[in-house]
Amino acid sequence: MAESCYVRVLFLLLLVVTLLPISIASPLKLRLSASEVAALEAHAPPPPPPPPPDTPTTYFEVDRPHRPPPGSFGPCSTLLLSHSFGFTYTLPPVTAPYSPPPCLAAAGGRASAISLAVLEWRATCRGVQFDRIFGVWLGGVELLRSCTAEPRPKGVVWSVSKDVTKYASLLAARNSSTLAIYLGNLVNDQYTGVYHANVTLHLYFRHPPQPPQPGLGPADVIVPISQSLPLNGGQWFQINNNEDVESASLAVPANAYRAVLEVYLSYHGSDEFWYTYGNPFNDNGPFREVTVRIDGDVVGAVWPFPVIYTGGISPFLWRPISGIGSFNLPSYDIELTPFLGWLLDGEEHELGFAVTDAQDFWYVDGNLHLWLDPRSAATTAGIISYDAPPLEKVTVVASRGPGNEYYQTTAFRRISAAGWVQTSSYGKITATWTQRFSFVNTNQVREDTEQTVNQTTDAYSGVHVTDHAGVAYSQEAEQSFPLYIYQGQVNQTSNDSFTEETSVQLRFEEERVAAGRPGFWSRSLSNAQDSAVDVRVQEGDAVGTSWRAAQTYRYEATDGCYYRDVASQGYGVVSDHADEVCAKGSPAAGRAIAGGAATELGGDAAAAAGVARLSS
Repeated sequence: MAESCYVRVLFLLLLVVTLLPISIASPLKLRLSASEVAALEAHAPPPPPPPPPDTPTTYFEVDRPHRPPPGSFGPCSTLLLSHSFGFTYTLPPVTAPYSPPPCLAAAGGRASAISLAVLEWRATCRGVQFDRIFGVWLGGVELLRSCTAEPRPKGVVWSVSKDVTKYASLLAARNSSTLAIYLGNLVNDQYTGVYHANVTLHLYFRHPPQPPQPGLGPADVIVPISQSLPLNGGQWFQINNNEDVESASLAVPANAYRAVLEVYLSYHGSDEFWYTYGNPFNDNGPFREVTVRIDGDVVGAVWPFPVIYTGGISPFLWRPISGIGSFNLPSYDIELTPFLGWLLDGEEHELGFAVTDAQDFWYVDGNLHLWLDPRSAATTAGIISYDAPPLEKVTVVASRGPGNEYYQTTAFRRISAAGWVQTSSYGKITATWTQRFSFVNTNQVREDTEQTVNQTTDAYSGVHVTDHAGVAYSQEAEQSFPLYIYQGQVNQTSNDSFTEETSVQLRFEEERVAAGRPGFWSRSLSNAQDSAVDVRVQEGDAVGTSWRAAQTYRYEATDGCYYRDVASQGYGVVSDHADEVCAKGSPAAGRAIAGGAATELGGDAAAAAGVARLSS
């Protein structure tokens, strides 16, 4: 849903005797009402073993634990807000004053004293309710975009822990600020669930504080690109269609030498299931991108990971193992350093967002992370090159007789820019930024009774910064987002006796490397999830419901490793294995990198090693 209970996509319930002819414009049964969920749950097998009476079910998203760096002390935990979200739809956000916790002052009070910051959301809900998207902002800077769990009559409990260390300058700022949370919830006679939530900040510290590395580590200043309080609703911008551009005016501090825009997004209403729309003439087809614009010029793009919210397609797919990214929606970074030549002219500029082929509606905002020259009141900058060709997108349509349709959509984009910044502290630096994207989506209907969606998004981004001594730092990322959805009737013995089968396979694959004079860092993440639900129908009545899920999470990096393999059947977890032992050959702690530990690599050598891995 995940924002309006009025959204109903799109055709008949899994329990109907026969399916209506399938239209690619509204391809799948992507939402179940509360009564439909209750009817199906009545036929669900009990979890092994049965839970104690009135014990809430725990839902979870698979993620790695957050470990502070060696030598850290803490945590210091501060409850930021405790609130029960009843009827909050279209009301102002819930707010609380924020100032740095006393323990931060005791540790020196500076952002550089923070070695790890974790924001924790912990909530419970009982009754009947849809999933709801919510956001957490501090001083207008978004810290977390998330989706609630859908409750059960006996209740659910879940938590989200997010590493927010990159917001250290904001967390340590001495001026008071406002924490704001918007969770648009509807409560009435039918939808009774109230979300009871606590938000806690956990801080770990290092002693002595670590001197910042130029252009690396947390930014010196973070400027919100969002709506300001007071307002009704969230601080995000709402984008309603393909022509809609939402923007904010800003003046960049005169001594900035690096700029990175972090983009948050989520999709709702008619576009919650954009990836299932095959026909380009209905619902604008299956491709979406968020473009970032400076004074109207496209300077970066986001091709989003297809997060499926906790009530999406079938809520049973995500119980108890929630979908990848559903409790902690990803954000995306756009390097704006090459464009400081535009921004550092002392004038205000419009930083805006648009969504290609959007329907009503998307929530988008951003945080502009800025690094400042400590020895200068002003830097100077210029742009060397800029190239942003138009998006390439093609859809092939094939009709193979009544009830058999096939659509394939492909898309490509590249963006590049280079610019220089003259600083007092680091001399003249030159930054190059590159993005490359490819996308393919196939959407096939067979005999009006089954449909398959197969989609892959591939993205590359890289920033390379040089100065008089060579490579200052280099960061590259490759991402791949495969998605497979199947829904159809199997084991059909008559028109009103069959099994309705729904399966989803979702992957988040990522390789990241960073290199420079501080050393070399790499990260590899493979997160794969397979979920399925079967509804058995006999003579038009549901006689059984079963669902299962399996997920494998593998993380290997210079800062450690984490592996988890978990499977569930119904509401019960049937197997769960996790460890933090690094496999032979992994880059953990730098021990497997040629030449020794990461810190033993010289700047240019480290940069060369990192670039070779992703650019070869």
